[in-house]
Amino acid sequence: MAQAIEEWYKQMPVIIRSYLTVSVVINIGCSLEIISPYNLYLNPTLVVKHYQFWRLVTNFLYFRKMDLDFMFHMFFLARYCKLLEENTFRGRTTDFLYMLLFGASVLTVIVLIGEMIPYLSASFARIIFLSNSLTFMMVVLAECLKGFGPW
Repeated sequence: MAQAIEEWYKQMPVIIRSYLTVSVVINIGCSLEIISPYNLYLNPTLVVKHYQFWRLVTNFLYFRKMDLDFMFHMFFLARYCKLLEENTFRGRTTDFLYMLLFGASVLTVIVLIGEMIPYLSASFARIIFLSNSLTFMMVVLAECLKGFGPW
């Protein structure tokens, strides 16, 4: 059983393997109270005024509680990102990384702009972790590009 999990992990493409590993480590660290989620969430004021730039990245790595929802997100990331990286972006790992960074940037800009619009700011202010949004972006993209193969 342990060897099957090890083989599965080693066969994953490098980008998604790295993302899953860092996400699991951060979530375990937060569950064991080694890392505080208050140091990970997206707060535009802290990013701009206090130069806490890591918040632009860490909000995509923390999935809140380690429960069934977390397991489903890890499953979706593993399955659909692996499909994207092995099929649509076959042999173009850098393109997959740029696509991932572009999607994360767009999600961040949407939240930051949404916080500035008066009537929407109350709903956008509650979005402090974008990890679930990035997972859903990958699932939708994988489903939309299914069957296209490498470009």
